[in-house]
Amino acid sequence: MPEEDGMGAPAAKRVGPLEVSPVVQGSTRFEVIHWGRDRGLGQNGGYIAALDDATGRELWTLRIYEVPYDPELEEDVQDVFIEKMTAIGTDTLEIVDEKGRRYLVVPRARQVTTA
Repeated sequence: MPEEDGMGAPAAKRVGPLEVSPVVQGSTRFEVIHWGRDRGLGQNGGYIAALDDATGRELWTLRIYEVPYDPELEEDVQDVFIEKMTAIGTDTLEIVDEKGRRYLVVPRARQVTTA
């Protein structure tokens, strides 16, 4: 039986995340990982992957932020996805999540700071 919104109407399910274009810096391509749980990462959203741009071989993954889950709520409505990823110069990425929070990533050091 479908869930209701409290007024007798079926509750809307969460819409999936927007596609985020990859960013290439030097010989490395950075891609957003939306469905981290499918890869055994423990949460959906908040991850990026670094790939060799020539071969497509994944080099590493990095969690940008943690998504805390409340066990009393449905998990899919708690997921927080990356909405935007842009290059800043040749050695930094700026990442913005659905809540508008900004992060700066220095991939070479795998370092994340809030902006």
